[in-house]
Amino acid sequence: MSELSHLDADGRARMVDVGDKALTKRSATARGRFTSTSEVIDLVRADGLPKADVLATARIAGISAAKRTSELIPLCHQLALSAVTVDFELQHDSIEITATAKTTGKTGVEMEALTAVAIAGLTLHDMTKAVDPHSVLGEIRLVEKTGGKTRRPVRDSTAAVVVASTAGAAGEREDTTGPVIAEWLEARGYAVDAVTIVADSDVAAELKRVVGTAPAVVITTGGTGMSPTDVTPEATRPLLDRELTGVAEAIRARGLTHTPKAALSRGLAGTASGTVIVNLPGAAGGVTDGLAVLDELLEHLVAQVAGGGSH
Repeated sequence: MSELSHLDADGRARMVDVGDKALTKRSATARGRFTSTSEVIDLVRADGLPKADVLATARIAGISAAKRTSELIPLCHQLALSAVTVDFELQHDSIEITATAKTTGKTGVEMEALTAVAIAGLTLHDMTKAVDPHSVLGEIRLVEKTGGKTRRPVRDSTAAVVVASTAGAAGEREDTTGPVIAEWLEARGYAVDAVTIVADSDVAAELKRVVGTAPAVVITTGGTGMSPTDVTPEATRPLLDRELTGVAEAIRARGLTHTPKAALSRGLAGTASGTVIVNLPGAAGGVTDGLAVLDELLEHLVAQVAGGGSH
């Protein structure tokens, strides 16, 4: 249960703390499908139902629902939405619903977009049920999520997460950091090929293997301290063709605002044959601090490494 962001370590519901996140422009687009009969779709197209203005009513309902998402879904944050659009594409026996929500804030707007689609679809059902009470609303899913000052979707990019934990690899300790990093990467459009947990002594071999698959990003967690078995930086350095000392120092500086122990982290950052590698500490707080730093850097960094310019 620790992999679910809305549950704490004891499995209790919680609202995620976004206080340390930066204010950035964010948007999300969701889609769903309202399926009925061709006769109903023709009536909607011609405004021929007893309840007129079907699409206009459903559009207003979807926009209103997006604005009230935090009231409907208990653990959602209240957001000041800058824009909500709801559009419809009429097909032979269905209507595709697309909603986009935008904000400038500390958390994403995917739930607002999904809620807009759901309520717009339910409104379509309410408006047409006198003619077809058996219509179906389904296929509601998130199709795009962007955020950050200049963030673009990176849907074709791949990433990997390597957890250095001898106890975790032996099954003696549950890993909670790897899934957090993977979820963070996926929220930014990366396809995470794997989260692997290896003993400290096996980090070098695993990193070499993972880098050989040519992902855009590899994030490691653990093995950055001063214990005799902590060797993640030593395993990383031989792979790097260019070191990013500023990124590693920024992560340490962020950690120092919470604990002086952050100064003991020896984590590195750099590139290896076009793959960005970043070492994060093994503690949950260190991972949170590291991801907060990467939140404003990673997309730009990956674009530069791929030859996407310096703007």
